Amino acid sequence: MARLYASKRGRSGSTRPISKKTPVWCKYQPEEIEALVTKLAKEDNKPSIIGIILRDRYNVPLARPLLGKKITQVLESSDFKLKIPEDLDSLIKKAEAMKKHHDKNKKDYSTKRALNLIESKVHRLVKYYRSRDILPPDWKYKSVVASAT
Repeated sequence: MARLYASKRGRSGSTRPISKKTPVWCKYQPEEIEALVTKLAKEDNKPSIIGIILRDRYNVPLARPLLGKKITQVLESSDFKLKIPEDLDSLIKKAEAMKKHHDKNKKDYSTKRALNLIESKVHRLVKYYRSRDILPPDWKYKSVVASAT
């Protein structure tokens, strides 16, 4: 997710390949990549980590053009469906870590504001995922901000 409350442009990451076609030097077939994805999922890796491992260890620039589907779709077809989406899970973990920090440091008001901002991102994502039927309609997020104030 982009930085909503800052005028910064975000972190610079690795440059994506220019062409989405399969490069000549990529030696893996789609079946082999699917097997690698399921093997890495059995080792409890998240989809983003699986993509990084494929890029760094196995020289697969992008899995989507080779497979014709996303890594998460490959995981769903091989019964490794995530309970909640990865970005929402990481935001919830970040909010919990900030809540622990805020419990120890009551006068840290910048953490309290950051916690509020993260909570609002969580609520927006939950609303989006409910509208797309990725999360069930009765899924609730227990706010840690409410217990912080």
